[in-house]
Amino acid sequence: MSRIRKEQSYAVGNDHFSDIELEETFSSKSSCSESNSLSSIVNTLTGSKQQLNEDMELILGSENTRDKRRCCCWFWRRCCRERELRSRTIVIGQHSPEKFPANVIRNQKYNFITFLPLVLFQQFKFFLNLYFLVMATSQFIPDIRIGYLYTYWGPLSFVLTVTIFREAVDDFRRHQRDKEVNSQRYRRLVRGRDSELVPSSKLRVGDLVVVEKDQRVPADLVLLRTTERSGACFVRTDQLDGETDWKLRLAVPATQKLDSDSQLFDIKAALFVEKPQRDIHSFIGTFTRHDGYGSEDSLDVENTLWANCVVASGVALGVVVYTGSETRSVMNNSQPRSKVGLLDMEINQLTKVLFVAVLGLAIIMMCLKGFSGPWYRYMFRFVLLFSYIIPISLRVNLDMGKAFYSWSMQRDKEIAGTVVRSTTIPEELGRISYLLSDKTGTLTQNEMVFKKLHLGTVSFSTETFDEVSSHLTTAFTQQAQAESVGPSPTHKVRRSEVTRVLEAVKALALCHNVTPVYEEQEIEESHSPGSGSMESQTEADQHYWQQKQESCVYQASSPDE
Repeated sequence: MSRIRKEQSYAVGNDHFSDIELEETFSSKSSCSESNSLSSIVNTLTGSKQQLNEDMELILGSENTRDKRRCCCWFWRRCCRERELRSRTIVIGQHSPEKFPANVIRNQKYNFITFLPLVLFQQFKFFLNLYFLVMATSQFIPDIRIGYLYTYWGPLSFVLTVTIFREAVDDFRRHQRDKEVNSQRYRRLVRGRDSELVPSSKLRVGDLVVVEKDQRVPADLVLLRTTERSGACFVRTDQLDGETDWKLRLAVPATQKLDSDSQLFDIKAALFVEKPQRDIHSFIGTFTRHDGYGSEDSLDVENTLWANCVVASGVALGVVVYTGSETRSVMNNSQPRSKVGLLDMEINQLTKVLFVAVLGLAIIMMCLKGFSGPWYRYMFRFVLLFSYIIPISLRVNLDMGKAFYSWSMQRDKEIAGTVVRSTTIPEELGRISYLLSDKTGTLTQNEMVFKKLHLGTVSFSTETFDEVSSHLTTAFTQQAQAESVGPSPTHKVRRSEVTRVLEAVKALALCHNVTPVYEEQEIEESHSPGSGSMESQTEADQHYWQQKQESCVYQASSPDE
């Protein structure tokens, strides 16, 4: 079937189109629409690419901001935020994998960066120094300048230089004392070889440390072993709580009964201790053995040796549980601060009174001159002229006097051993009106000698102790005879003097908390190796050909016992 293409004409308005023209028109329009759609797609893709680039820049910028934020947060946690305190488990003979503060004592108030700003801030808190600073600064203004700059800045600079030098010397002395304490050497037990001497600053949590008699405890320890026969030792805590009486400390029973110190590395034991806290009178911990014995001992404050205590008897072996800023002594210390004496406060108030007097004189002079013209300039000039009513050399004289007073105190033979820790308030000792003491032993040597025994109307002194001995002999003889005869009827009898003496002596012998402390003195014989001198040694350092001489001292855990 053949198709016959017919040409038809159409009228659209005033225009006439044929089928062929319409097809061409439609085809051109379709091509134009396709090109337009393609260009729109390209434009869309281009816009999307630009938007994508902008989004990537925003994402990268946000990531950079996030990294900076993370860095700032890390710096804040590292430097500014307080360290989180937590409990810990310590394996005997092993270092803890956790990071703990270094065992370093630091009592300095300044460092290299903060020294000058903090010293100047402390000085200009005083009205006297601030007053002369304002007077000297005013000389930079030409309208009120009345002299050369050095006439005001010279004295002020000299005063500040003297003060800065004094603060630098005091802080350097604190640094020297800290360095001396941190460099004290202690004997640390090492697995598989002999012990080694290490400075206090190198001790870590988990170390086994030996503390000799009359030696400072370098860190907070749990007492594991002691050379005392009873497994106990005494410590002095006057540097911690101010009490001069000795405190009784007990070793962990599971480790005290070991044959040697080296066996501590062989047993599988661990300590669980509470988080560091400030209370020096409480402690909670547990000592557990995992080597088949299955023993578990509860620990309290009697099993601890706090830092800055001094071992008073025997030799102590302990494991380090807290170091540095986590020790009880450091946590109870306040931050070092600049101490201001009462005399400085009074002088500061007197300076304010003199400044009011200077203002009064300046106003009087202005009234006599008149308030015509730039009167405020003349007013300030009069204040400058009368400023020397307040002597700038007053502060220098005080600082030099305090320094000389401190120097004299340290070299006074009548109070030998005195250490002046702050040269800013030595004059305060001369203003003490009352001296309060809480109990016996705070200011005394805490040594008591038995003088007299009172029993009702009868007293026995050191000269009549023979009578006490005879009464005791009579009492024990009567008891022995009564036991040999048999039981006597239980009726009340009047107590004789012999019975009262016996009961009193028995009460003194039983009702107390006194522990005998044996001090061994080793005397080397003339044919033994060495110089032949007398020396005091521990059980671990005994030599051959020695003679032991033991002296017994009865020590109470309280001066009232």
